[in-house]
Amino acid sequence: MSETTQREAPLSTTAERQAVTSQAGATPSRDWVIVTRGIKREYDMGGEIVRALRGVDVAIRRNEYVAIMGPSGSGKSTLMNIVGCLDTPTAGEYWLNGTLVSSMKDDELARIRNKEIGFVFQTFNLLPRATALHNVELPLVYAGMSARQRKETAAYALERVQLTSRMYHKPNELSGGQRQRVAIARALVNNPSILLADEPTGNLDSATSSEIMKVFEELADQGQTVIMVTHEADIAAHARRVVALHDGQVSSDTRREHFVAQNSTAIEAKQ
Repeated sequence: MSETTQREAPLSTTAERQAVTSQAGATPSRDWVIVTRGIKREYDMGGEIVRALRGVDVAIRRNEYVAIMGPSGSGKSTLMNIVGCLDTPTAGEYWLNGTLVSSMKDDELARIRNKEIGFVFQTFNLLPRATALHNVELPLVYAGMSARQRKETAAYALERVQLTSRMYHKPNELSGGQRQRVAIARALVNNPSILLADEPTGNLDSATSSEIMKVFEELADQGQTVIMVTHEADIAAHARRVVALHDGQVSSDTRREHFVAQNSTAIEAKQ
């Protein structure tokens, strides 16, 4: 069996994923980095209840590369906030690395978030006066790592995104794609269980977007679990699996090949 076949095989186990999400209260095995069961999120907007999520069941294996896709109002950002431990569900279970985090308090969520999740946003959020290396080092400063170890670890993270030659440049000396690579390296520097990217190409042109997508693909090839949130079919098509949301529910959960076949017109139009 080829390496590619081994890597792709778990994505076809739809029945297994459904079985995992149906076992309410059961601790998932360590093979599953994310499991949500019946996740609901409701907001009280001046007396009107907005149901952003209406019972979302998702199971993601370790080392998968998954896109969560949907139009504005589909619930994808709400789901990302819950998966990223930035918010808690109104009802349902969220398991991260075998730990039930859906009922945790804010300080516990912060600890899990800092340890397990690396965030990449469409706005790069870099310190303008700091070099690429120092921007990547920042999470390690907060973690109390020594200066020498910080520099070595940050340099390795920049190497993973092919930016070694620009590590001493400041953001205004870097292109948009290079700045996003710095942001990705910063998200990787703590060796998180999940790399969570929210519209990571939203501020980039088409050519640069393709370059950044190649970075995510290479990281996935190295074994990094990558979850990307997007509303663009051509961006979602780079992932190996696409979970589509509509009106707060999962409308489809498919492999890349099937998704591309279903959305070929929209993808070709963007390209």
